Amino acid sequence: MDGSIESRVSHEVDNWLRWLPRWRPGTHRGRARLCRTCFGSPVIVAAGLATDVPHAVQHALAMRVKLVIDAAVDEYTELNLPVLSREIHLNEERKAAASYHPAEGLDPEYKGLDLDPPTATDAPYLFTFAELARPDQAAAAAAAPPPLTAEEKTAIRTELKLADEHAALIGSRVCAELFRHRDRMRRAVTDFVEPWVLALLADLDTALDSPLWPRSI
Repeated sequence: MDGSIESRVSHEVDNWLRWLPRWRPGTHRGRARLCRTCFGSPVIVAAGLATDVPHAVQHALAMRVKLVIDAAVDEYTELNLPVLSREIHLNEERKAAASYHPAEGLDPEYKGLDLDPPTATDAPYLFTFAELARPDQAAAAAAAPPPLTAEEKTAIRTELKLADEHAALIGSRVCAELFRHRDRMRRAVTDFVEPWVLALLADLDTALDSPLWPRSI
């Protein structure tokens, strides 16, 4: 694999296609809120997965593609945006002071998801992974960095704009490459996802036809 954006996207699509046969419908309760990574994502639209595809399947691809975009922006920042790069490194050092990182080391399909499932109103958790992590509190406990000068603030604003523009450019290239792969991704969804969805619908239909189901509703 060469280092181009297109080859990286193709590689991640291949990884997603290898993972897809292992996907199974979730048995826990659904998300309480929309996923900001996937809902309305141009990446999901370009891949042809915006409709009639379970969120977990969408999310697994979106997070793999996000790794490609983030890596490209990080490389650009490191090479061309020295002030922003320095601030990012300092922030990472402060966050490293946290003693527990439950979201680290996860496979891409699990990154960005809630660390804890929703609680039942009558059975709250004694503690949650999100509470144990507390990255903001750990960062606050570290030594406060020296304040930025006016020139540094101006430089960071300028470099942030350049980083955003580069991210948009990379995102466009990523979407164009995903569009090239959408047919084989849709075929894989048909082969490996739709049978599970149809089986769930059949089970639901059987349950609704059960003589135990109340008929007065």
